[in-house]
Amino acid sequence: MKKGIYDKFGEEGLKGGIPLEFASDNPWSVGYVFHNNPEKVFREFFGGDNPFAEFFAEDGSEVLLPFGGPRGRGALRRDPPIVQDLHVSLEDLFHGCTKKMKISRRVMNEDGQTSTIREKILTIDVQPGWKQGTRITFEKEGDQGPNIIPADITFVVKEKLHPKFKRIDNNLLYVATIPLGKALTGCTLDVWTLDGRLLNIPINDIVHPKYYKMVPGEGMPLLQDPQRKGDLYIYFDIIFPKRLSPEAKTLLKGILLP
Repeated sequence: MKKGIYDKFGEEGLKGGIPLEFASDNPWSVGYVFHNNPEKVFREFFGGDNPFAEFFAEDGSEVLLPFGGPRGRGALRRDPPIVQDLHVSLEDLFHGCTKKMKISRRVMNEDGQTSTIREKILTIDVQPGWKQGTRITFEKEGDQGPNIIPADITFVVKEKLHPKFKRIDNNLLYVATIPLGKALTGCTLDVWTLDGRLLNIPINDIVHPKYYKMVPGEGMPLLQDPQRKGDLYIYFDIIFPKRLSPEAKTLLKGILLP
């Protein structure tokens, strides 16, 4: 209303009021004079001394509002993170690899009201030495929607079971099966590594049930320095004979018993 008066009658119209011939009920409207108090202007427009108060919570944290602005039009909400397992073989965690994960998500159309289900490929560069539980997060790749901040998508590394090795931190465990004769007299073990090398490991000690052999530097690569590796621990499953002939028992008694 004041702007209309100003547009029609200028500053004098605001100060002195509307002339008689243009007034509806009163011959002169009440004149307006700027009070030179900007804080009062803020209170008139925003309902308080701080025009930005609605953008912040009581603790000072920012409140997310939609493009429609404040005043009860519905604050933006953020969907909770989406967590998915990423199954990776021990070989891929040894060498590193690239995983491409296809996701389907709801994407808003240009009209801002309707949406479409679309597929997208997320690329994950698996680094040598990653461990189970490593988390990879893609921000705001979840479903879109009105007044919604898309959720983050987080992939969590899960190691696949391996037929030969078990991983403990940066070390590898391997169980070798040998007969009792070799456990007592010694042998050479052939072990294929995760990177395709054949290790010939001499076993010169007597292998008892609690014995193990440690091979340094043949474990998993260290994430901070992939050139360095953990160790390989070899444990043994000793195969005992199911039966012995009387002659064999006599010979063993003479050898093993004092």
